[in-house]
Amino acid sequence: MRALSRRSGFLVLLAVLATVGGARSAGGESAGVASGESKATPAVPAPRALPRVLVIPIRDEIAEPALYVLRRGLKEAVAEHADAVVLDLKTPGGAIAVTLEMMAALEKFPGRTIAYVDNEAMSAGAFLSAVCGEIWFAPDGVIGAAAPVLESGQDVEATMKLKLVSYLKARIRAISAGKGRRGEVISAMIDADTELRIDGQLIKPRGELLSLTAAEAMRTYGTPARPLLGAGTARDLDDLLGQVYGPHGYAATRLESTWSEHLAVLLNRAAPVLMGLGLLALFVGFKSPGFGGMIVAGAALLGVVFVGGQVAGLSGHEPVILFAFGLVLLLLELAFWHSAGLLGVLGFGAMLGSLLWSMTDLWPGEPIAVAWSADAFVRPVVNLSLGLVLAGGLAAALVRWLPAGWTWDRLVVRATIGGSAQASSAEPGAAGELDALVGRRGRAATALRPGGQVEIGGRRFEAAVAVGAIDAGAAVVVVRRTDFGLVVEEIAA
Repeated sequence: MRALSRRSGFLVLLAVLATVGGARSAGGESAGVASGESKATPAVPAPRALPRVLVIPIRDEIAEPALYVLRRGLKEAVAEHADAVVLDLKTPGGAIAVTLEMMAALEKFPGRTIAYVDNEAMSAGAFLSAVCGEIWFAPDGVIGAAAPVLESGQDVEATMKLKLVSYLKARIRAISAGKGRRGEVISAMIDADTELRIDGQLIKPRGELLSLTAAEAMRTYGTPARPLLGAGTARDLDDLLGQVYGPHGYAATRLESTWSEHLAVLLNRAAPVLMGLGLLALFVGFKSPGFGGMIVAGAALLGVVFVGGQVAGLSGHEPVILFAFGLVLLLLELAFWHSAGLLGVLGFGAMLGSLLWSMTDLWPGEPIAVAWSADAFVRPVVNLSLGLVLAGGLAAALVRWLPAGWTWDRLVVRATIGGSAQASSAEPGAAGELDALVGRRGRAATALRPGGQVEIGGRRFEAAVAVGAIDAGAAVVVVRRTDFGLVVEEIAA
């Protein structure tokens, strides 16, 4: 008994020591928690972000302004990772070519797309609805009658109509795959010769186009019963989003359409002319001393091209930044470094590249190869080429005819510094006087980068250096005369 008691006492002592050690360990962990160790702190779930929804209004007749609004909104939704896009439709239809571009743009959005028929989506509006993942209706909404017609409202020529109807039906079938009976229903809206019959029940006979009210679109057919076309009805957009995401369960932004889209249509059509005049103004400004205003005018004209592209949803601010970078390189070339034209070539190339970029339909995150294969660069290249041809033609005409006129004589040939005039080639005897200066020596009255003033025989004349730059005060020699002034070279010391 005594031996057992001793053993029991020994075991009790071990148990007490283990308890004390555990308490100390627990106390150490508590101290660790108090000192800020996160592993003992219960995890608090981060608040869940609300789904982001962008509402794009499609109002009145579908034309280029509607395309601009849609394209700009979709690119903004892609860039900001929006969860859904809702088309707020109230349109009688419009141009089929513009509609096809809008359909292609909608297919590029990776998120949820909803068409809200408020209160009509006729003709082209039905095509836009068909591309969306869901079609919702206002209580008085109607959709349908999507046969192709001319812009005047007259029927298309029979053979062309057959081709268009066949193409549109195939396109609708392709985008309606996996969306119930949508392909059959929209096809019945396109083709009067298409009969729509479901489970033996005639919905539309041959010889007329299908149009549906909200109630008819929501009528169920088949087993299991499914609505004919609609995903639901809603009093307004708030009601729709509330049904989809729950009350206050979303963050919605509405993109507004303004007069700027209509102005952008004109600006984009006039883009080649604006580019030609802008490039010409920059050429005159850089080639002729004292023409800083022409540089400003040229930059302003090209700025209008950028604005048109941005409003049209073709580009953002990046092309403007690239253009400004190219302009700075060109100014540095002319004013300071004269790196045998390297900076000038790079700057001019960046400016042309920015103009091309501003007119190209590029999507956020889309590889250039995809845009190239889709011919996205064709129209911008044509516009830029036309602008360059126009600028070159006007510059040639300017050099050929304008120097003999009154304006050029006073703006360039007769420019003065300190009141001393240079004789104009248009004045009697002036040509001979200037020709007599060839071979004479003088000094650079101002820096020539490349244009400026030289002083010869106590008089100042407009002059330019063919290559590089000449600092003020350097000795120069006249090598030839042009209609723009004297051409000089620096004399080595």
